Amino acid sequence: MNISDDALIEKIKQGDLDAFEQLISNYETKVYTIAYRYFGNYNDASDLAQEALIRVYRSINSFRGESSFSTWLYRVVTNVCKDELRRRARHTTVSMDEMIENGRSPAVENKCRPIEEMIIRKELQDEVQEVLNSLSEDYRTIVIMRDIQGYSYEEISYFLECSLGTVKSRLNRARNALKERLLERRDLFTGTHVEAN
Repeated sequence: MNISDDALIEKIKQGDLDAFEQLISNYETKVYTIAYRYFGNYNDASDLAQEALIRVYRSINSFRGESSFSTWLYRVVTNVCKDELRRRARHTTVSMDEMIENGRSPAVENKCRPIEEMIIRKELQDEVQEVLNSLSEDYRTIVIMRDIQGYSYEEISYFLECSLGTVKSRLNRARNALKERLLERRDLFTGTHVEAN
């Protein structure tokens, strides 16, 4: 039997830990995905997702039901990630050489095509994540919310406490910045220059 989020929240507010586990089991993958999109690696994402869930548990009594639980949860997770970003002076990335040294490279000696394709895909994902990480906090947040998590403009406006016009213009600027940086990186590897439109 499925119990509604609201019913579970009421049980949690009365001290029912099982209800909290049940509620969170519905959202833990989404929480992890949000954290991963901010930091681009599994360890940080796991740590931040765990921290976000702890914060949710500690502040569940402040949830007043003015929005859906998932909307409130997203805001908590986003705030935890943004707090961590502010604490970090700069981000670090793991190079392929470091992965090989640490034994995390996928079968480098095996030259079969599927492995090569997997490595190329992984490198491309890492490249996009690194460019995403290089955006300002505001730009990164809005791209993650709209283009990765699929939230509506109205939801983003609520999360970020700004007008719809601000959301749309900020998203446009963020997408352009992302596009320009991806094109710059492509130019570095191909030795060509392409004008960003």
